[in-house]
Amino acid sequence: MRASLIQIAVNEGETPEARRLRAAALVRDRAGADLVVLPELWTTGAFAFDEFDGAAEPLEGPTYEAMAKAASDAGVWLHAGSVPERAPDGTLYNTSLVFSPAGDLAAAYRKIHRFGFDKGEAVLMGAGREPVTVRLPGTTLGVATCYDLRFPELFRSLVDAGAETLVVPAGWPERRRSHWTLLAQARAVENQAFVLACGTAGTHAGVPQAGHSIVVDPWGEVLAEAGPDEEVLTVEFDPAKVTQTREQFPALKDRVLGLEPPRR
Repeated sequence: MRASLIQIAVNEGETPEARRLRAAALVRDRAGADLVVLPELWTTGAFAFDEFDGAAEPLEGPTYEAMAKAASDAGVWLHAGSVPERAPDGTLYNTSLVFSPAGDLAAAYRKIHRFGFDKGEAVLMGAGREPVTVRLPGTTLGVATCYDLRFPELFRSLVDAGAETLVVPAGWPERRRSHWTLLAQARAVENQAFVLACGTAGTHAGVPQAGHSIVVDPWGEVLAEAGPDEEVLTVEFDPAKVTQTREQFPALKDRVLGLEPPRR
């Protein structure tokens, strides 16, 4: 399976519309890939809190339309990163979109864990409630977003739902880049799954981005890693390695906690 992670730069001076056009062109250039991934909130920047309200769009808004067309033109499965979605009731969500090679919406995931503690995304956006998986030919994707990476229970629920490849778009800051790499490898090892973590480059809202998108195999080995600047990271991997790893080292079968209701 060939996957391409588009580590797009989010910098001041480029409008969301211009970045949509540029991202769509980058996706079209990946024709021949099986899966293409974009980062979190790449139209605005994950730390551009003041822009969320003005840039919010309905689910089937301009980003949806541009990415559906790009996926169809390239004939790829596309995880289009996330957008600031405005629900019909006015609530904002950090929502990921996954499209089929026909350009159909295969899944939408509203980010469950909102970053910011008592400010930013944590107070401006609503929280998703449901883990999301997507069946692709050859593998099942488990979908998570950025700050979700710090919450292993979400990833275990995705594995319980059949996930074999965990896809994590992010707008991760440079100052915590060591956590990014560590957590991506930890989620791969503990769930015996591939992790495809796609971040942004550049600086937005004054926050330098980590870049360093990374692909990790079920043993925790780094198959490919980007640098700090905008680039497309492409890697080939064999989804069958998940089953092989789980059979060779069946740690998941030894789980005890979380499988049954606690005894009173």
